[in-house]
Amino acid sequence: MTEPIRVAQVVGKMVGGGVEAVVMNYYRHIDRSKVQFDFLVDSDSTLVPREEIESLGGRVFEIPPYQHVVEYQRELQRLFKEEGWKIVHSHINALSVFPLRAAKKSGVPVRIAHSHSTSGKGEFAKNVVKGFLKLFSTRYPTDLAACTEHAGKWLFGSSRFTVFNNAIDLNNFSFNRSIRDERRAELGAKDDTLVLGNIGRFISQKNQLFLLDVFKAVHAQNPDSILVVCGDGKLRPQAEEKAYSLGIASAVRFLGQISDVQDVYQSLDLFVLPSLYEGLGMVAIEAQASGLPCICSERVPNDVALSNRCSFVPLSMGVEGWSNAILAARRDVFDRSDPHSSPGFESYDIFKAAPKLEKYYLKLFETVN
Repeated sequence: MTEPIRVAQVVGKMVGGGVEAVVMNYYRHIDRSKVQFDFLVDSDSTLVPREEIESLGGRVFEIPPYQHVVEYQRELQRLFKEEGWKIVHSHINALSVFPLRAAKKSGVPVRIAHSHSTSGKGEFAKNVVKGFLKLFSTRYPTDLAACTEHAGKWLFGSSRFTVFNNAIDLNNFSFNRSIRDERRAELGAKDDTLVLGNIGRFISQKNQLFLLDVFKAVHAQNPDSILVVCGDGKLRPQAEEKAYSLGIASAVRFLGQISDVQDVYQSLDLFVLPSLYEGLGMVAIEAQASGLPCICSERVPNDVALSNRCSFVPLSMGVEGWSNAILAARRDVFDRSDPHSSPGFESYDIFKAAPKLEKYYLKLFETVN
């Protein structure tokens, strides 16, 4: 039997973010008798699914954090030469310059840069670094990929790239009344309680501090309301303190990093994504797959709207505009029984998307053998 080709996946810090979820979704559903993944993760990662990766036939290699540039480059070059990967696929956006430079110096023939994000206002230092690295975004890769046209053009400009949708197992998110009732009981929500939700790392990009201001206004008009926030990150303590200072702590549920996110969607009435920027906004795809209406900021790409359940509100509308939109959406009740009937979901079905990535790798492998 022919051994599967092994692709080195550079995923940076595994901290429970959307990019890691995307790569793992593809790994679970790709034909692993033909293509196997090896994961190169920063040693300060906090949520590495090592046991699952190894059970699927993959390997995990810890490397120094990219902030230690010299050590990072040295260890990557050592690994690339020793392991002999023919394909390296880097998922760390503008930072892919560093691992792909090491891969090129080590003679790796196929080097893929993948754009999963963009940039936004309010992150001056980050944007300066991203702007500089973008100048080299096409120097070291042989092939380019992105989660959306928007993300690809942001990083690669006019260069040609292939779009791989952030696909999911749609059936995992199908609406389930019994799970909804169970989870709402755990939250302390009655049948007619308005339950809002947000899922994401607590970083400035995700804009949860603004969401708390919005929820205060919503709660003032509808005291029978709850905000559920899932995720972790450096801004979580600040968010928890802000909830107390706003007087809404008793109505906000900080659930932290969770493994059963699909069940959380069942408990919600409305999903809110006020991000400052996104490459896509995978959580909004998941929310719509569970039949939820979504309200996203105008800085979330339009690609995320797979159904008429998704709407966009400019951040410039402020707290009042957002709270009014949320309260209005609550009155627009959707049937959650068959959300996948919208044609937009087809391209986000992992059972159709995984073979596309598999063929992509196999074709690239053939060109160097």
